Amino acid sequence: MRPAGAIRLAVAGLAATLAAVPWIIAVFLAPADVAPGPRPAGSVGPSPAATPPAPGLTMLAEPRPLTPIGFEDGSGHPLDLTAFRGRVVLLNLWATWCAPCRTEMPALDRLEAWVGGADFEVIALSIDRGGADTVQNFYREVGVTRLGTYVDPSGDVVAALGAAGLPTTLVIDRGGRELGRVIGPAEWDSPEWTARVTTLIRTGRLDGRRNGGDA
Repeated sequence: MRPAGAIRLAVAGLAATLAAVPWIIAVFLAPADVAPGPRPAGSVGPSPAATPPAPGLTMLAEPRPLTPIGFEDGSGHPLDLTAFRGRVVLLNLWATWCAPCRTEMPALDRLEAWVGGADFEVIALSIDRGGADTVQNFYREVGVTRLGTYVDPSGDVVAALGAAGLPTTLVIDRGGRELGRVIGPAEWDSPEWTARVTTLIRTGRLDGRRNGGDA
């Protein structure tokens, strides 16, 4: 090969190497998947890492008043949602004959055990025609201990709340308004859902939307 040709090849090789340097630096200096550090003082609202997306949640553009519904507790006493005003509610419509409902009930029980109290309650509202006895037998069968017994044997709540099927779960703010819903089962005891619920309780926010009706 003539010297001029060798020089051209050498120069081309050097240029290709220099062009690759930024890619090499980017690969070796790319940050690993590590947890973020403390948030700056004075920051407002939940951080994305502290409040990860809640899988399956469909949010409303604005909080929506709910159609009044009636149901019973485990002792047969009549109730409606006004009895739960002042707390965040996860209203789960379900039935013991619904296979996905049966699967997610222990997770809802764990969420209630971890977060439930004066500021939050899971209302697992069954539409079983057998009423409270059917629900309580199922609870004993699967080891549910923290969920209350709430029933609507008529099943009217499904149409009243516009549920497309079971399970359907509504996220309700302290003022009794729907913020969003999940159609189908969910992993309610997952870190994502636990963070979402605790953030809503603490700040009145759900995925960054201000809930002006908090008590």
